[in-house]
Amino acid sequence: MPMKSPPHPGEIVRKDCIEPLNLTVTEAAEGLGVSRKHLSALVNGRSGISPEMAIRLSKAFGGSAESWLTQQMQYDLRQAEEQSDPDVERFAAA
Repeated sequence: MPMKSPPHPGEIVRKDCIEPLNLTVTEAAEGLGVSRKHLSALVNGRSGISPEMAIRLSKAFGGSAESWLTQQMQYDLRQAEEQSDPDVERFAAA
């Protein structure tokens, strides 16, 4: 059975951080010290969480920067697995 794809980390930021605090994207962007356009791209799945954004999210909403980056990495890896089936030779020790 294939593993379910994890949600885009921006969806988590929107649903678990911004919405429960009744913040607008503009208010959250100001608090994070980023542009509204930048945060909007993240929460709408058009961009990912960079190390710098992970630090900002950690300071603003909690969790470690590593946990934010792990969510992004898991999402990216699953997307790559779903979109790619490279023809690769398997190597083994003799």
